[in-house]
Amino acid sequence: MAPTTRHAPEEHTVKVHLISVFVDDQTAALRFYTEVMGFVPRNDVPMGEHRWLTVVSPEQPDGPEVVLEPAAHPAVGPWRDALADDGIPLVSFAVADVRAEHERLSALGVTFTQAPVEMGPVVTAVLDDTCGNLVQLVSVGATG
Repeated sequence: MAPTTRHAPEEHTVKVHLISVFVDDQTAALRFYTEVMGFVPRNDVPMGEHRWLTVVSPEQPDGPEVVLEPAAHPAVGPWRDALADDGIPLVSFAVADVRAEHERLSALGVTFTQAPVEMGPVVTAVLDDTCGNLVQLVSVGATG
């Protein structure tokens, strides 16, 4: 492996700006990702029959945006089905404590396909976002 070259942080930093989560129904997805998951709306712009719809973490309102992307493209359905059939999450979100979040979300009726599992210093759980995707929650550290 080649050595890593260090640069000043502002020089060549690559950051997550947008990540798409393909959803069956944008209105239902907005409700789930805000009212259940705890994200906050960032953009909601009409674009024909769909919308440019994004949510962000309330802790990072100017941070990375999750695009609630319409699952209209013909390749999306088979791809998401294959991931879900194999138990592979589409996306992973960090939380402070996976076990506490599992309890909170379960109490709200969220279905988990994987209860919290400890893997060394990492704890993960996988939930069904009701919009066609599996979502992994992850925390790192002793409290996770």
